[in-house]
Amino acid sequence: MRRPLLALLALLVATFTAPAPAFAQDWAKARLDASPRHREYVTLKHDDRSLQAFVVYPEVSHKAPVVILIHEIFGLSDWAKEMADELAGAGYIVIAPDLLSGSGPGGGGTDSYSGTDAITKAVSGLDPSVVNADLDAAADYGRRLPAANGTLASVGFCWGGGKSFAFATHRKDLSAAFVFYGPPPSDLSAITAPVYGFYAGNDARIGATLPATVAAMKAAKKKFEPVTYDGAGHGFMRAGEDPANNNPANKTARDRAFSRLTSLLKSMPGSSSSSVRPASVHQSAHATKPATPQASCHPAEVAAIM
Repeated sequence: MRRPLLALLALLVATFTAPAPAFAQDWAKARLDASPRHREYVTLKHDDRSLQAFVVYPEVSHKAPVVILIHEIFGLSDWAKEMADELAGAGYIVIAPDLLSGSGPGGGGTDSYSGTDAITKAVSGLDPSVVNADLDAAADYGRRLPAANGTLASVGFCWGGGKSFAFATHRKDLSAAFVFYGPPPSDLSAITAPVYGFYAGNDARIGATLPATVAAMKAAKKKFEPVTYDGAGHGFMRAGEDPANNNPANKTARDRAFSRLTSLLKSMPGSSSSSVRPASVHQSAHATKPATPQASCHPAEVAAIM
């Protein structure tokens, strides 16, 4: 009887000490699992680093532009992968690097962390130069793909929105940079691509930076086109898809922003995705009622780093 009891105890210990899902989003995983598109994980090498990336291919008959998707402060979550799949459905090869690759327990990435607190702390501490090198590796890999047509763009959300803006100061062959509720870099002078911003009306932390960003981009003679969605909260692209969302403005903002994003991607020089019909979204009435508080993309303890 002793051995079965010991085995049971060992099982219980393993169950309660094993890492929990980092950021459970079963609804996003279910949508991803139902997708017909080809998805794969690849290992990218640069310097002495191995970087894991999630790649999704569109179902098209022609070569396609490449979009580098930069995840939220929550790492390469199920939602980030589901968003990559949605963009691939609009006609783009999407590469979403796990920027926590190698930094987690046992040398793992996002999935190896025990929860959101550990993930946000780790993402907050990433070296900006390493992030740019990782994004370069993803972009270089994408441009070498036989199915790619040479057109390259970056899109980032939350923390990743700021990194998409910063990547535009670093990468000269970008056709466009898309910034979802992320802060600007301190130096805008090196930007060569147009930057398109997507902001939430109920997000004073990021919204307060917008007037100065508009003025600075204008002074630097850079193209910057921001849109603010009234009533939406920070992280509306994720919250607007979440079945638990109770703020209609998040859903409205998410649908309108996705439509704008795919339209702008389609208009990029060299984009050949015009024959692809973007993934459908429900266009609901523009919400103006005050937003119900939602889970923030940035917990209070990490907001200062943005």
